[in-house]
Amino acid sequence: MTLFATPQAQGDADAAYVVVPHGLSPMLLVCDHAANAVPAALSGLGLTAAQLDDHIAWDIGAAALTRALAERLDATAVLAGYSRLLIDCNRAPDSRDLVAAVSDGIAVPANSGLTPAERTSRLDLYHAPYHQKIEALLSDPARPVPVSAIVSIHSFTPHLNGHSRPWQLGILFDEDDRLAQEIYAQCRSEDGFVVGLNQPYAPSDGVYYTLTRHAVSRNLAAVMLEVRNDLLHSSAAIEHEAERLAGWLAQALRTLPNGASRVAH
Repeated sequence: MTLFATPQAQGDADAAYVVVPHGLSPMLLVCDHAANAVPAALSGLGLTAAQLDDHIAWDIGAAALTRALAERLDATAVLAGYSRLLIDCNRAPDSRDLVAAVSDGIAVPANSGLTPAERTSRLDLYHAPYHQKIEALLSDPARPVPVSAIVSIHSFTPHLNGHSRPWQLGILFDEDDRLAQEIYAQCRSEDGFVVGLNQPYAPSDGVYYTLTRHAVSRNLAAVMLEVRNDLLHSSAAIEHEAERLAGWLAQALRTLPNGASRVAH
């Protein structure tokens, strides 16, 4: 039987949610892979609870890190409400990776043989609302401070496909490197900190969709930050990383035109 995405039942998560909605920072935070939720009607996509709790289903620690950064920077943040295995909000609608049938060697039963109608339904119910929420915030004439930068927060597993990934932080950027280079300069000054530029992914891997759609199209400064998820293993660890990243982001924002007077950190 082919499972079909249905409208949210009572108790299902929202497709997107906002924290610090009235933030005064000109920086907007987004978290594409914040959750591992699956609509009840899809029975966990045929996966076990342990599999849905693993990195294949979400970016472990990224939601808590995004919330902590939003509070420190007084920055509005938009977080996706469902697992990337249901649909990946950081992929274009026509991407072959939009709905993964296999992730890190694990088959996702409910994603096998998905029909065009089922794919469209998931786009309409879980992908589009997330991007519409971002669009609404960017175009809201009532915002006290216009958005001048978008920062996408992710985490990555230390090991993938048999390969170790040594970076503590990956800084991803496309042609606009204004924020990336400033953050890179700051984190390189910290002894022993291992950072990678366009590692462990790069825009050429198709992972820059949200920033291309919302930042690049508006000529807003943009950067994606990938934190290795073993650094986000506890509330204390997340607070530590948030404090460090908030300082780097605040300084980077000050380098943009009119950025200094709007940074809360």
